[in-house]
Amino acid sequence: MATLTTPQPSRHPHPTVRASALAYLIFERPDLGLAARYLDDFGLVEVARDDACLVLRGTGSAPLCYVVRHGPRARFVGFALNVAEPADLERLAALSCATAIAPTSLPGGGELVALKDPSGFVVHAVHGQTASAALPRRAALALNDPDHPARVDATQRPPRRPPEVLKLGHVALEVADYQATCAWYTAHFGFIPSDLQVLPDGSPAVAFMRLDLGDEPADHHTLALVQGFAPRFNHAAFEVVDADAVGMGQRVLRDAGWRHAWGMGRHVLGSQIFDYWEDPWGDKHEHYCDGDRFTTAVPTGVHPAAREDMAQWGQPMPASFTRPKLTLANLAALWRGLRRSPDVTPGKLFTLMKTFG
Repeated sequence: MATLTTPQPSRHPHPTVRASALAYLIFERPDLGLAARYLDDFGLVEVARDDACLVLRGTGSAPLCYVVRHGPRARFVGFALNVAEPADLERLAALSCATAIAPTSLPGGGELVALKDPSGFVVHAVHGQTASAALPRRAALALNDPDHPARVDATQRPPRRPPEVLKLGHVALEVADYQATCAWYTAHFGFIPSDLQVLPDGSPAVAFMRLDLGDEPADHHTLALVQGFAPRFNHAAFEVVDADAVGMGQRVLRDAGWRHAWGMGRHVLGSQIFDYWEDPWGDKHEHYCDGDRFTTAVPTGVHPAAREDMAQWGQPMPASFTRPKLTLANLAALWRGLRRSPDVTPGKLFTLMKTFG
């Protein structure tokens, strides 16, 4: 077990609110038709679409999980978190980084407060959404245990089609101002660090943070924060029913000609069986199943950061998964991070590069 030598990430004793769910992602794309084609192959279901916006959902009761706005360039804008009470919106609206409470025009309705985190990502706090009727989906396949076979005189034939996405599971972000960003999410939305990966000097490289749902089990992480040189989207993850759905997603996306990023495999921290694919603009989307669930009682784990420890089995994490592209925009962001962020130093960046390839 490693040791954390920085104040964050840590559990906050009295957060402003405790978020109850990850509601949706917000992207901007120059081509909504191309975005829709990829997301349909990925397994999301279109809810609404016009010239300005595309909205999609999974099969669960959430009315939406993915928003694509039409814009001049491809970019990740932010994400939304559900809160339980109207008073939660009032407390968040009182923060200096927040807007006033306003109705939302997105499917499901309700009200929201828009905030901006220290790394510049937009966060919608949403209350009062109306649940949708769940969509039909297949059940998990029955597996034949050698000692107790569940399937006799029957075959295993999952349908060859995009896997049915059950829900949006988590979002992973790279940030330069790591300490301030971690502190903001733990202080204002009650996130609990489930597991941390730290560098040899004890500074965090990755934080996997879950919602505080008390005695109700929560996904191992709903938000992952990764130390980088600039704020940027790393990936989003969507739960499917079983490993065959993960594998069928790989088959369908490969046949459709989309770009594979990493997988299949099983993560160490969180235990998910995973597979990652890139959308037309290079943003990574993950199918996963069989993730860990923790109650509030489980303490934070601290582990040495190592590329080989990102998966228990399957392909090791490729260097391309975390390596930024050599562009003028990234070089400018690197210079800004080195000049302005207390968490970005040449030594730390060199260590990160050695650790994760």
